[in-house]
Amino acid sequence: MRDHHDRPAAPDFTQACIVMFGVNITWIFMVIWAIWGLLAVAVLGWLVNKVISRIEIARG
Repeated sequence: MRDHHDRPAAPDFTQACIVMFGVNITWIFMVIWAIWGLLAVAVLGWLVNKVISRIEIARG
């Protein structure tokens, strides 16, 4: 049987996840802006901010 302790550590993809979140939220906001306008993007951005703030409070 193989020893599982000789494996290298998994890479940390946190920074890549944060960058891709930014890229994805940007194009999603652009599509919403094109379809429904700037007010819809502002409201959605505010909601996303509230959700992230609640997650931060729950974790902290």
